[in-house]
Amino acid sequence: MDLRLLTAAAVAWSVTLVALRIPPMWCWVLAAAGLLAAGALVTERVRSGERMTQARLPATSRRRVLDTVALAAAAVSLVGAATGGHLMSRQAGTVDRLAAQRATVRVEAVVTTDPRVVRAGLAGRQSLVIVKVSVRDITGRGTRSTPRTPVLVLGDERWLQTRWHQRVAFSGRLQPAEAGDDVEAVLMTRGAPRVIGDAGPLFDAVEVFRRDTRAATDGLPADARGLVPALVMGDTSRLPQDLNDDMRATGMTHLNAVSGSNVTLVLLSAMWLAGWLRIRGRWRYAVAAAVLGLFVMLCRPEPSVIRAAVMGLIGLVGMSVSRRTAGSPVLAAAVLVLLVYDPWLAASYGFALSTLATAGLLFFARPWADRIARRLPRWGKPLGEAIAIPMAAQAMCAPVIVLLQGSVSLIGIPANVLAAPLVAPATMCGVLTVLVAPVSTSWARAPAWLAALPTEGIAWVAHSCARVPLGTLPWLPGAAGALLLAGLTLIALFCGVWVVRHLWVRPYLAGAGAVLAAAAWAPTPAGGWPAAGWVYVACDVGQGDGGVLATSPGHALVVDTGPDPGLMDACLDRLGIGVVDAVVLTHYHADHVGGLAGVLDGRRVGPIYVTPVSGTTSSDSDGEASEEPLVRALAAQHRLELRPLVTGDVLDIGAVHALVVGPTRLIRAGSVQNNASVVLDVRSHGMRLLLTGDIESQAAAAVLGQLRALTDAPPVDVLKVPHHGSANQDPQLEKFVRAPIAVISVGAHNDYGHPSPRTLDLLRESNSTVERTDRGGDVAIVARDGTLLVARP
Repeated sequence: MDLRLLTAAAVAWSVTLVALRIPPMWCWVLAAAGLLAAGALVTERVRSGERMTQARLPATSRRRVLDTVALAAAAVSLVGAATGGHLMSRQAGTVDRLAAQRATVRVEAVVTTDPRVVRAGLAGRQSLVIVKVSVRDITGRGTRSTPRTPVLVLGDERWLQTRWHQRVAFSGRLQPAEAGDDVEAVLMTRGAPRVIGDAGPLFDAVEVFRRDTRAATDGLPADARGLVPALVMGDTSRLPQDLNDDMRATGMTHLNAVSGSNVTLVLLSAMWLAGWLRIRGRWRYAVAAAVLGLFVMLCRPEPSVIRAAVMGLIGLVGMSVSRRTAGSPVLAAAVLVLLVYDPWLAASYGFALSTLATAGLLFFARPWADRIARRLPRWGKPLGEAIAIPMAAQAMCAPVIVLLQGSVSLIGIPANVLAAPLVAPATMCGVLTVLVAPVSTSWARAPAWLAALPTEGIAWVAHSCARVPLGTLPWLPGAAGALLLAGLTLIALFCGVWVVRHLWVRPYLAGAGAVLAAAAWAPTPAGGWPAAGWVYVACDVGQGDGGVLATSPGHALVVDTGPDPGLMDACLDRLGIGVVDAVVLTHYHADHVGGLAGVLDGRRVGPIYVTPVSGTTSSDSDGEASEEPLVRALAAQHRLELRPLVTGDVLDIGAVHALVVGPTRLIRAGSVQNNASVVLDVRSHGMRLLLTGDIESQAAAAVLGQLRALTDAPPVDVLKVPHHGSANQDPQLEKFVRAPIAVISVGAHNDYGHPSPRTLDLLRESNSTVERTDRGGDVAIVARDGTLLVARP
């Protein structure tokens, strides 16, 4: 295959990641430099002539090198100019300035995504709903502008009533987004949006298809009711959470998301339907194009959907024997076009996975399918393609999946192979349901039930395979793990056949390898859970904080309780805690106090220590509701006293000596509640721990001043990283602490981007080993024979 343009696209992709984080003017400078370099290289290629034959490289190789570098320079110029233009366009107006001032604003905007619940309401509190909008009119701090700036809105359940492309008016408080985000600011609002403009007749018609499809599938079993709309149009609003989790664990999420493979299946269904209707020749492609257009509209023509549609078309090219050699430059051209259309796709894991999966189809799927089919009996030859496609996609995507999950799925290929025969009939019947539903919901129930049969089978495969022992292999997390897996994958691709042949003729080598693998995998004898000598445990409570400090056998000091009473209760049960000597609630956000009822359930509990900053006076300023009323109600119900902690207070409870080093004062900047977090400098069993709640950079600077005043203090051994590893850190605090172990309490697959790559880089620069609750569950810090250890269940 000709890889020249693909190389240029890869270079342009890397440059785009950098360009998103620099001012627009520098993007234009980058574009000009790339254009000049491309022009110089093209001139050199034209003028080389006979000099090329005298060079050490053959003429053809020299030309290919010049072509590749020239294409890369031209691609850099293209994406640099496009990124600069996008940045200048979206930064026009006053949104950035008002966000930097954290101003309260009035906004008119167009809804650009469907609203999505990212935190369900628990214990009487409201859900958190996110939705992206394009700001068209903004008023704040005495100024008014009419930009087209993307903003992420955080609201409550009332935002669930908004529909895509409606124009809405609302108010709230702005704050800056992280550098490189696909939005310019985050707007926190607690009011209801007011609809001031409809989406338009075309979008209303599309909404009819979505609404009627949901109505036609209402009577299906729960898994099918959620999976049929997800499979056909990416509507996951009714997908059961357990099914979503199991599909993620088995690598089957490409079926319930708008992905390139999803588009490919829809197009194949359309081609099959056209064939069944006796439509011939080019008209069949017209039917497929019409279905693709309908599919894009149904799934919303957002950048991710456009990306999936393009990758799905290329996937069809890749599976065509006659056009396979054209797949590589077509893929490269598609990547460049998409980066010009939306440069922020360069930072999207979905874009990376789609591109890599499509590359797997282009490079490996067809030849692997042919080789597998040759080794199967005649009746099983169609399985060659079903096996080769997930193998090719898994081989290419596995390194990126390691970055997301920190593990390697061993069950993904078998699960996808088992589900493959069911996907085509489910998709075809689902497409038919979507087309019939607007005509008659009653008629559409027939194809919906036909689609339910194979989708129930897909759900059964996901549920069953997710429970297979050792279906997921733990792996080295982060970039190091991704590079290691990528290297091993390349070795397997290029040397796998040679290795298998040598093992076939030397079976003793295979036996030795099996013994070594079994020895490495077999667990060593351990003392069970909890680990003997544990001092502190960060409980796996999802997206929140729940910490436990051992005070004496069966007794503990609890610092925050997470969002869910059941999860916190289970953690304390695992640790054998029957008496809670005291509870410290660092601040009143739900992800730190929502699980308080689980601590109080069936245990003797001492006083509850809280932040001195009342949540009811600060919730309006930071946009997230305070749970102080819930805390006070539970304390009154159990006849417990609430005691505020201030800087300088000391808690001496059993083996725990804790000095309060924050909050030092009320900080109005940033999140008032987060910066009001109680910060504890803990000494226990010869170990020093710094528990920081959710402090942001402003409060962290104040805490740093307190720590510097403790001149005779020993070094910090363990840092509980502030705010789940968000990007809003004070780098000086981490650099001053330089704790050997940094614990991040964070939920798996959370929607906040926690922990931030910037924070992880900062911790690595501080030589801290990062332990996360989203990878392996509870984290225990153990003091044994004067040595600091980390234990996991």
